[in-house]
Amino acid sequence: MGTQYHIVLITSDNQLANIDNLKKNIEDLLQQLNQEMSTYIPTSEISLFNQYKQRNWFPVSTDFAQVVSSAQNISKLSNGAFDITVAPLIDLWGFGAKNQLSLPTQKQITNALQNIGYQQLEVRISPPALKKSNLNLHIDLSAIAKGFAVDKISELLNKNKYSNYLVEIGGEIRDRGLNLKGKPWKIGIEIPEKKTSKTNQTLLTSNIALATSGDYRNYFIKDGIRFSHTINPTSGKPITHKLASITVLHESTMMADAYATAIMVLGDKKGKLFAKANQLKINMIIRKGSGFLVWKNFNEEKLIY
Repeated sequence: MGTQYHIVLITSDNQLANIDNLKKNIEDLLQQLNQEMSTYIPTSEISLFNQYKQRNWFPVSTDFAQVVSSAQNISKLSNGAFDITVAPLIDLWGFGAKNQLSLPTQKQITNALQNIGYQQLEVRISPPALKKSNLNLHIDLSAIAKGFAVDKISELLNKNKYSNYLVEIGGEIRDRGLNLKGKPWKIGIEIPEKKTSKTNQTLLTSNIALATSGDYRNYFIKDGIRFSHTINPTSGKPITHKLASITVLHESTMMADAYATAIMVLGDKKGKLFAKANQLKINMIIRKGSGFLVWKNFNEEKLIY
């Protein structure tokens, strides 16, 4: 998925003896998910579907279909702010797998928009398959697949009787139980600045998932104008509002991952309304002058479940 992962386990002696086998099972799981949903692999299911030039059902794995189904639901809830068919725009602006940053013309943007729209994509759970009504439709699951992978690893750890752990893939996190000191896990939220990895907030969490989306790590500046990697599927252009970072807390890392992207597209004002309508716990960092304003809608004492 083009990123790193980290797992922290609190183990018993018996569990420690089996740690190599567990590590192999986790790596096998991640390789399987990559083969299904990574656009970095030409032979992955998602790459083959993107190359598919027919309107018939295209068979996929059950996990792949479930992730796409969840993505489509969030697209509907957010009126298209979250849209996995935005891939052509991501590539056009240079934020895709080729990572060649560019400044497209309005004509190029207009042309790309003709091949975007979650309404042009259908998903079937049984038997699992996808269908495109627009043969030029391409999908990208980078805003939801990492969260799903975190959930799948968590399921594997639960199955192996681990009750205290933290799983992180590309900044999307799920934790359970307590850390080595017997206290809730301490999660830092970064200051939205590219030149630092310092945190300006710390959340104490247990048995919860959280995902963060921001405009401060992946962007480029052209003629003094900042272009974020977060693309608005409606305008076809990078976001320009004041929301710098959004963290969503949820029982599902996959859902938190997608919701964070949707709110990042919506911005702080519409994002607050969206969070209220969908009963989401969120933490926003909003640009204000040369600094930042923090806004959240939850009591930190209630993050421990």
